Amino acid sequence: MSKSNMRIEIVRSSIVELSSMGIASCEGIRKVLTKHFKHVGVSTVNTRADLDVLVAKRPDLVFLGMKYVPSNPALGIHDPNKIWIGDYLDKHDIAYTGSGAQAHALELDKSLSKKRVLECGLQTAQYFIVKQHQPHGQNNLQFPLFVKPIDRGGGLGIDEQSVVYDEPQLQAKLDSLSTQLRADALVESYLPGREFSVAIIKDLLTGQFDTMPLELIAPLDSKGHRLLSDTVKAADTETFLPVEPSVLKESIQRLALRVFISIGAQDYGRIDIRLDSNSTPQFLEANLIPSLLNHYGNFPKACLINRGIRFEAMVLQIVALGIRRSTAVLLQSLDFAVEFNETETLPHAL
Repeated sequence: MSKSNMRIEIVRSSIVELSSMGIASCEGIRKVLTKHFKHVGVSTVNTRADLDVLVAKRPDLVFLGMKYVPSNPALGIHDPNKIWIGDYLDKHDIAYTGSGAQAHALELDKSLSKKRVLECGLQTAQYFIVKQHQPHGQNNLQFPLFVKPIDRGGGLGIDEQSVVYDEPQLQAKLDSLSTQLRADALVESYLPGREFSVAIIKDLLTGQFDTMPLELIAPLDSKGHRLLSDTVKAADTETFLPVEPSVLKESIQRLALRVFISIGAQDYGRIDIRLDSNSTPQFLEANLIPSLLNHYGNFPKACLINRGIRFEAMVLQIVALGIRRSTAVLLQSLDFAVEFNETETLPHAL
């Protein structure tokens, strides 16, 4: 099998708070791509200067493993003037995988994505926002409530104290998020039902989206809750189950796809959903650069269990989708299209 001459650069950050791609995930993706492309590099981007170095390389495609860098490195993730990588690459006519800056901005701030979802008439738990070290004031939501950071992923800030039943517990959790994470809080009605993660990826032939749900079952904590905390996610101790065909499955898939479209997501991503007390699906949050690590992460598992798409084919499908959006590299991609079509492990032609 001949390799494509296209140049692909995988982009991640060595700053944990900025990167959506770990070292192991990056290496797994790199190994797949080097089987099919002659020129595959890895760029570590922590600053605006690093972005300039990336642009100077003029890759045909960037495999995104992060969303932004701060304008002021001293402010880090708290910088209000973030440089969104998608915007930066768009300005330099460089193609990249997945969604653009506007969708990433909605994803990053969970309150903005929930606001957008509600504006589109879709289901998500009612909520309010509490700024760091500020009183939460009056609200009309009844306990129990669920409290989490407004802009952190990977279950960070979620623990046994996240479900609160009274004002003292609420204030204690708010104080904890302010002190330990310097994070504003999203406070929402607690959803006591089952939890699902829905992987979404565009079909290369039809242009339609595959919606692939998994049920996630976290171990019970000491308070009897099943929460996907950072501890549970890091240890990979949740159980995952296929979702059998049913009216519930269809409603989960329908909500996930509508949310995905409503926030302007492209090509692939993950939408998390939880049932309320009436077993009605409610949007939790989006992850548009989900973990892509073989045998780990809900996105690869969902692709394999629902559609039989193995890790290599999944990575190449994501790459092919990014290539298709770029007219600048379309002609260069023809050789890759032939290989993509002829390789038995890959799902569809470019």
